[in-house]
Amino acid sequence: MSSTSSPPVPALANGDRLTRDKFERRYEAMPHVKKAELIEGTVYMPSPVHANSHGRPHSVIMGWLLTYDAATPGVSSYDNTTVRLDLDTEPQPDALLRTEEACGGQSRISEDDYVEGPPELIVEVAHSSAAYDLHDKKRAYRRNGVQEYVVWQIEEERVDWFVLEEGAYISLSPDENGHVASRVFPGLVLDVGALLDADLSSVLSCVQAQIGGEAHQAFANRLDAR
Repeated sequence: MSSTSSPPVPALANGDRLTRDKFERRYEAMPHVKKAELIEGTVYMPSPVHANSHGRPHSVIMGWLLTYDAATPGVSSYDNTTVRLDLDTEPQPDALLRTEEACGGQSRISEDDYVEGPPELIVEVAHSSAAYDLHDKKRAYRRNGVQEYVVWQIEEERVDWFVLEEGAYISLSPDENGHVASRVFPGLVLDVGALLDADLSSVLSCVQAQIGGEAHQAFANRLDAR
């Protein structure tokens, strides 16, 4: 008697070339895998996460974004969430900030609970400038219209903040105080020096000082009016 059971789903492997549908099917069949990404049709499966070279920096970034999120109705932050960008690209960014669809945002939450479309801002914690975060992934984010992309390069002790202008990413430079301000989210300001010095208190106080200011309040009012 022939078996009617479905054939086993092949396991994901680093470097696989897959469509998004096949990637999702294999990823969902491997619940023990905590992170896998499809970037330009290629599967990336990062190594186990180290504490001080990734876990702690990631936590600081989430605290920074969550501080802004809590004070800005209509804006939401997400940690390690799968994003469907196009048929060849489904990343799982370290952190992202998006405007809700009802408030005019360019992404939405799908019926099966993924982010679909480009979030306004994505943050990645990279080991170094050689990481794919600054190459294939950056190109995919630019092509899909992610308006701002921040990469914290741990080994180089460097933060790059890219903003999309006329289809290209340009790099924003810190002001005289060492701060970089978002062009999409008024009041979202990063004290780069404090971040690199692991001074979490100063990172948070910098953004807290901008929350409720004129630019931030005007932005919040626009979102609320939609």
